[in-house]
Amino acid sequence: MCGIVAYIGSQNAFPIILKGLKRLEYRGYDSSGIALFDEHISCFKKKGRVSELEAWKDSVTQTAQVGIGHTRWATHGEPSDANAHPHTSNNGKLTLVHNGIIENYASLKKELEQKGYKFKSQTDTEVLVNFIEDIQKNNNSTLEEAIRFALKRVIGAYVIIVMEEGYPDRLIAARKGSPLVIGIGDGEHFLASDASPIIEYTKKVIYVNDYELAIISRDEVSLKNLGNEPVTPYIQQLDMELAQIEKGGYDHFMLKEIFEQPDSLTDCLRGRLEPEAGILTLAGVEQNLSAFAQAKRIVIIACGTSWHAGLVAEYMIETLCRIPVEVEYASEFRYRNPVIGVGDVIIAISQSGETADTLVAIEKAKEQGAFIFGVVNAVGSSISRISHAGAYTHAGPEIGVASTKAFTGQLTVLAMMAMKIGKEKGTITAATYQHLIKELGQIPEKVKNTLAAHLKVKEVADKYADARDFLFLGRGYNFPVALEGALKLKEISYIHAEGYPAAEMKHGPIALVDENLPVLFVATKDAYYEKIVSNIQEIKARKGKVIAIVTEGDDLIKGMADDIIEVPETDELLAPLVSVLPTQLLSYYIGVARGLDVDKPRNLAKSVTVE
Repeated sequence: MCGIVAYIGSQNAFPIILKGLKRLEYRGYDSSGIALFDEHISCFKKKGRVSELEAWKDSVTQTAQVGIGHTRWATHGEPSDANAHPHTSNNGKLTLVHNGIIENYASLKKELEQKGYKFKSQTDTEVLVNFIEDIQKNNNSTLEEAIRFALKRVIGAYVIIVMEEGYPDRLIAARKGSPLVIGIGDGEHFLASDASPIIEYTKKVIYVNDYELAIISRDEVSLKNLGNEPVTPYIQQLDMELAQIEKGGYDHFMLKEIFEQPDSLTDCLRGRLEPEAGILTLAGVEQNLSAFAQAKRIVIIACGTSWHAGLVAEYMIETLCRIPVEVEYASEFRYRNPVIGVGDVIIAISQSGETADTLVAIEKAKEQGAFIFGVVNAVGSSISRISHAGAYTHAGPEIGVASTKAFTGQLTVLAMMAMKIGKEKGTITAATYQHLIKELGQIPEKVKNTLAAHLKVKEVADKYADARDFLFLGRGYNFPVALEGALKLKEISYIHAEGYPAAEMKHGPIALVDENLPVLFVATKDAYYEKIVSNIQEIKARKGKVIAIVTEGDDLIKGMADDIIEVPETDELLAPLVSVLPTQLLSYYIGVARGLDVDKPRNLAKSVTVE
């Protein structure tokens, strides 16, 4: 979590860092701060949103050409001015920002307190900056040497950027387990947790790897590993455009990203799917078909919304490929002792490609001989680099904290994977393969048509905006959609919501049903249709309020439900790509009706790079 921005060059650093932090606010917005280096290092930090930093009117904000900034998602210590970053060492010479968690900070803090160090905050970060100071002082070492030594003792994940009094033309950064991008300019450099604060100034970037130090001046970037050996920087070209991270006339990023889905899915399919020719190309799968075709089983590892995409993929892969699939929460998988070995395929799903639990989980599986395939959105991310192979979703930047277009991008890639593997194994017929290719090619247009009816969803949202609880029910491919719909509503509106398989309703949740409980059924026409009609009747018999997402022209459920939302008829394997859209819109419109900040829900951050 947390967002980091830094600048060194000849421009005024303050507005660059401030704008960058606003673009990274989706990563955390409990508090924020900036430190600027002019004649000396000056620091300003406040609890609350990044906009609070605009109150800093010191002269240094007009003259300093070097600085570091941070927007925080609280881990150690509550949101407060004192706990906000940057943090300064006891001697006042070192100033540091940090993204991550130092797991052994308590023992380090005790060690430092015994030496007389005083602490102003509750953070692990203040412990780290003083630990570096202590090493530098007692060993008469340079800052670079002290950082290298400190990080060998630190347990946890981190990206740090450090400034030192007396060295106005240098920043030192390091990473392990959290992302860091360096933008290469002409006589200037930009550092950030992702590329969004950088693209306005340069498209040439370096993605720093784990256990690397970066020593940055105005004219040079030098990389070294923790063994002090030089590392050759690999400069890449960004394919992101500035317009992609702006609201573009929408009230919120979430709404913009929901309505971008026809285009993001078209981008996902571009160069891969040719419906008229009946061709599907997916290089990451094709180059490793033997690993998939011979797999004893496939284990999908993910968190949150990506886990729901994995559940849909379980249905897809087992249906089309006849390979056993398990879907694991990465946070649980990494701490179990799972039976993984050669012949197993691990599919890691992550929007950011930096999800801490997923990263550790696939590292563990890789050590045990499994084949790792990454499905990520962010190009150059850690998961994409650690995987043996993978596929990008090409959904474009997703700024809203609640994932929308990333989810449908993941489903699209996973569907193509299942189709390709099934064809290779011969577990689906040529006719079925061609049918699915044509169906998939029609999805962007069906998504566009579904979104065109958004005002109907708004009407439903306004009707139920004051609800205290919600139940989401679905069966088959639409069961994970029910889970995802419930998650979105919780995230965006703070309404308690639960998702269940519709048939499991009778095993407990039906006790909650009364005239005040809205129950949303994902009830498109598929193999489970008759069963879910029966489930709807059971809810109506108990006076529950039924909202149904149905296939266009469905008059049967229309006669039962209190409210219906129609979506285009779609093959049941691909139905989640359209049936999920009304749940995204419903969550958005309910959140807005309740007066909430839908882009930045409380206590949440976009990219979970810490445990």
